[in-house]
Amino acid sequence: MADAVEQMRIIESGASAIVPRDDLVKKLESGRSLRVKLGVDPTAPDLHLGHAVPLRKLRQFQDLGHTVVLIIGDFTARIGDPSGRNATRPPLTGAEIDANATTYTDQAFRILDKDRTELRYNSEWLGKLDFEKILWLTSQFTVARILERDDFSKRYAEQRTISLHEFLYPVMQAYDSVAIEADVELGGTDQLFNLLAGRELMEKLGAKPQVCLTLPLLEGTDGVQKMSKSYGNYIGLTDEPADMFGKVMSIPDALIVKYFRLCTATRVDEVDALEAGLDSGSEHPNLVKRRLARDIVALYHGEPASTEAEGAFDRVFKQHELPDDIPVAVVEARDPVFLPALLKEIGLVPTSSEGRRSIDGGGVRIDGQAVPAGAYELPWADVIDRVVQVGRRRYAKVSGS
Repeated sequence: MADAVEQMRIIESGASAIVPRDDLVKKLESGRSLRVKLGVDPTAPDLHLGHAVPLRKLRQFQDLGHTVVLIIGDFTARIGDPSGRNATRPPLTGAEIDANATTYTDQAFRILDKDRTELRYNSEWLGKLDFEKILWLTSQFTVARILERDDFSKRYAEQRTISLHEFLYPVMQAYDSVAIEADVELGGTDQLFNLLAGRELMEKLGAKPQVCLTLPLLEGTDGVQKMSKSYGNYIGLTDEPADMFGKVMSIPDALIVKYFRLCTATRVDEVDALEAGLDSGSEHPNLVKRRLARDIVALYHGEPASTEAEGAFDRVFKQHELPDDIPVAVVEARDPVFLPALLKEIGLVPTSSEGRRSIDGGGVRIDGQAVPAGAYELPWADVIDRVVQVGRRRYAKVSGS
């Protein structure tokens, strides 16, 4: 196991905050294998690179010789973390939770070493609590303390509904840390309150409190919004290699180093060198981004697929050839065609509004010809059996039903 200084250099790379940092240094200096916790609620079946950020940090801890505890929140998912929400989350059924948990773990073990991961479900302990124990746990927190969470305080000030059971979410997450005796807990910057609640509860119970390590939210391919399927700016872990490569190549240059730190297994000293080279101009952003795209595709699909994906990218964007596997979208004939709605219908944009923006920005082509700004209605003959393209990667051939 590396010394504490070297471990801290690796652990701090890409991290937003370590609270308190000195406690983590002392834990590392003890030389023992730490228990590093990440709790996830299986509220969605498919993961993207944003979801993978804390998993990548967990893998770093594994490679440093520490014990990783991945907690599947099958019990807490019944409430759902209210973080960042302005309304109560709809509850999931048990069947939905089980299905999502299976898919989540399958994808998580593309990153984590399964043989070195302690996989736990928090229903193991939360499902056994009786009402007396729940009352005792809630007595360790005050309403004023819970209302310090930004989302709760905002909803309270705006007189939006806050269900009483939502107050229990940070209490339950805190108890997870007690149950598995966590030394460190990971989470996004929006999770700091919950992580500190776990530290506070452990202190009150006389246990050694956990260190809270937060990681930044990852911006999507647009470079502005956090990565999300709802924004259409995500890079899925199960995306096809060519699509994944193209999406990575579309990120703004300003995000290259951040993606290297948060989304790859590249050594910290190599990333530091790449960052210095980009800053000095000795490294060309496009070449570094290509390496980034190759590395990310290789992580999830292997080296051969990464090489093939780069070749496909070059054929499309350097040699201006169309991809070999353009999907065919069968739509009902109409004349005229409202193009923004058609783009949404055939899956090239998430909303008609985004379709308008793409047209006005010069990002829509039909058979290679740019659609003029404001040209929202087209004759059916100008669309049928033609290849519609949005941006640099999204294609569909329109066929009539």
